[in-house]
Amino acid sequence: MTTIKGLRKIDPYVAGSQPSGENLIKLNTNENAYGPSPKVADVFSHFDVHQLRKYSTLDQKSLRTALAKQHGLDPDQIIVGNGSDDVLSMAFLAFFNSDDPILFPDLTYGFYKVWADLYHINYREIPLDDNFEIDVTDYIADNGGIVITNPNAPTGIYKSLDEIERIIRANQDVVVIIDEAYINFGGQTAIPLLEKYDNVFITRTFSKDASLAGLRVGYGMGSKKLMPVINAVKNSVNPYNVDLIAEKLALAAVESWDYYEATCKKIMVTRDWFSDELTFLDFTVLASKTNFVLAECPHHSAKSLFEYLQSNNIYVRYFPKVERIKNHLRISIGRQDEMEEVIRVIKKYYMK
Repeated sequence: MTTIKGLRKIDPYVAGSQPSGENLIKLNTNENAYGPSPKVADVFSHFDVHQLRKYSTLDQKSLRTALAKQHGLDPDQIIVGNGSDDVLSMAFLAFFNSDDPILFPDLTYGFYKVWADLYHINYREIPLDDNFEIDVTDYIADNGGIVITNPNAPTGIYKSLDEIERIIRANQDVVVIIDEAYINFGGQTAIPLLEKYDNVFITRTFSKDASLAGLRVGYGMGSKKLMPVINAVKNSVNPYNVDLIAEKLALAAVESWDYYEATCKKIMVTRDWFSDELTFLDFTVLASKTNFVLAECPHHSAKSLFEYLQSNNIYVRYFPKVERIKNHLRISIGRQDEMEEVIRVIKKYYMK
């Protein structure tokens, strides 16, 4: 067999499965339980398909302007991408270009390690403590950059803004990325810190709070010192990274944010109810500020419960290869009626 030189070796990120079919409850990829706003549906139904003969806009000015108004920023402080994964990938390329290792938790969003390997970025994974918490003092050390998901995934644990600022303040010579994919389910955003520090970059996604996971839109916010660098990366990789339909529907979502604030509140109420129900059934549930919970199963039963739920058309996330959480299940929060059904099936399993 011929040997081919130059092929890259990489362990890819493994996403949650996308099961299809009727009468299933899909709680394995943290999608929003409620649909997009009526305004998004209206814009989609009236989209002029003839526009697709042209390229999309290069700068997504209308969407950036709406986001800037929403967050109290200058539009030039915002970059839009094909999901927050696209924005984060560009941020790794733009901001982590030294020999010192970047730092991120050992139990967090799995793509960070993949991007670091792919782009040949030196990195060090910092273990969470015994309570699955980030220890701020671990990040006061020499490094080439820091990435913190807040609230964290898959734990769901939120760090206060004061603790996040301690990390940023101690590392002003490198970029600190705060991934806020889940911030609108109960946390306090780090956006106010953009006025105080030049080294902060915050990422957001429309996939979770805005019910637009299938649309693939995300954005980043940073100081005016950082934005020219990441925009240069964007224009060197894929200038047309957001399509016309996605831009218009994301804009409609921003312009109808009251709707999403209401649905996020519904999810938070159901999350807290579901956490209490699991705790009553002897699960150990980490305190979550996201639209999911990470729960340790009683009797070391994660694998068997995962399979039992799936046999009942309920799909959750199981991490058998991650030693620290191999007896945990990560369960996205669906509608109240869906979560009541999940509890009913779990009770049935433990009573059999």
